[in-house]
Parts: sequence; C-alpha cells; structure tokens
Amino acid sequence: MKIKKDDKIKVLSGKDRGRTGIVKKIFPKKNKVIIAGVNLSKKHNKPRKGSPGGIVEIETPLWSGKIILICPQCGKPTRVGYQLDKNGKKYRICRKCQSLLDNRPEKSKK
Repeated sequence: MKIKKDDKIKVLSGKDRGRTGIVKKIFPKKNKVIIAGVNLSKKHNKPRKGSPGGIVEIETPLWSGKIILICPQCGKPTRVGYQLDKNGKKYRICRKCQSLLDNRPEKSKK
C-alpha cells in the first residue's frame, strides 16, 4: 500500500468528496484506511455499568482507491512513485515535483 500513517490525503469520491484529512490507521490486507474527521458514522451505544449510553460518531474505514496523497512540498494531490538510493533502500517520491515523501535518515558523522 502506498499510503502510510500520518500522510495527508484528499478524498476523491463518495459523500466526503473533496475533504482532506490525516491517516490514523491502515488495514493493508483489507486495502482500507481510517482518516481523521472523514467518513463518520453514528453508533448507538447501550448504557453499561461504567459508561452512559448515547449516540457516538465514529470514523469508519474508507477504501484506499477513493483517496489520493497530498504532497507536503508542493501541496498538490499526486500519485506516489518510488526511487532507490545507492544502498538499495526504497523511498516514496511525489510524481509532480519529484520531492521525497519519506525522510531519509541523516548520515552520522564519526
């Protein structure tokens, strides 16, 4: 999956089309993500011993095909590409501005 936790995304289709949010949780086997403040559903909770009942809004998973990543450098919705460094480590890049989406670890000076 090309989307990772704490990425800023934009919703492409559905009832929340055009809204943006931060990825809170990823389900790679189901190909779904949970985004903060997007795809809210109401859940009816029954009163329990320790907590009162009521109607609560929860964030439900959204299929990853309905979202696109927003590049932190250029601020535009973009597809994700990959680039290899000299050591063979793979990094995500923005397809529009070619900037890195993953932070490369700084080389330690001895």
